[in-house]
Amino acid sequence: RDGKQFRATLLHWSIPIPCSVHTSTSAAAMPPAGSLTADQLSFFEKNGYLVLESFSSAEEVQAMRDRMAQLVDGFDGADSSVFSTKDHRQLKDDYFFKSAENISFFFEEKAFGDDGCLRQPKELSINKVGHALHDHDPVFKKFAFSENISSLFSSLGYKRPAVIQSMYIFKQPGIGGEVVPHQDNTFLYTEPLSCTGLWLALEDATITNGCLWAIPGSHKNGLKRRMIRDENGTHFDRPSPLYDQKEFVPLEMKSGDFVVIHGDLVHQSFENLSPVSRHALSLHVVDMEGCKWSKDNWIQRKTAPEPLYVS
Repeated sequence: RDGKQFRATLLHWSIPIPCSVHTSTSAAAMPPAGSLTADQLSFFEKNGYLVLESFSSAEEVQAMRDRMAQLVDGFDGADSSVFSTKDHRQLKDDYFFKSAENISFFFEEKAFGDDGCLRQPKELSINKVGHALHDHDPVFKKFAFSENISSLFSSLGYKRPAVIQSMYIFKQPGIGGEVVPHQDNTFLYTEPLSCTGLWLALEDATITNGCLWAIPGSHKNGLKRRMIRDENGTHFDRPSPLYDQKEFVPLEMKSGDFVVIHGDLVHQSFENLSPVSRHALSLHVVDMEGCKWSKDNWIQRKTAPEPLYVS
């Protein structure tokens, strides 16, 4: 995504393959296995997002945080590449495209000093890890392929849902980059459109440390632009629309809370200037039944994604 999308110069290394305005539902009130109620579905259809409180237990959250700490500890950056996402026409780094099927590490732009060295320890410098944690790491795969996730997509009417990308996002204290208003279908396009985003808070997400913000009902206005991959890298097919910041509402969440995001919902997050990080796990799911994955999406897998289920 471009500099307006992720204001970061990203360095990454790949592990080879061997006051919120939202509705919420507590885990106690939620039907078994993540199924959505009629009221929840109605809220999602109206607003384009749905927050589910206590979707994951403290133990599940800690297991994912501990596992990521292990992955970061084993990351030495020896096989790495530096590139800028401020100009998508130059986004043709082989490591970036291969990250679609790998576990790769991306650094924050502000993590580096003028001398090109990290300003702080690596564990406080990484923007995100992606984009195939759900494929290759057992801890994250367990969550992605859980009965709760499958039941949620069954409630949404998906026939053959598949996780197309997964990201562990750090939103580092003091340097966590801004993510400007965007729609997920811009980057993960199918015909017909089928992308749904999932966002699990692994730490409390507040206005102070860079929680998500969304424009309720904006998914009803259609997709505004696409990011296209070609032989020159990636580019957008049209400029980004201008959005009125007064229309956004904050989605503050506690650790373990979970938000479902329609692929056309306009959402964003601000830079984290606080001393507290905001870890989160993000998954994006598309339907492989009756929907065609675009050949000019940035993700072009060599192997088809494994479906959560087939109905």
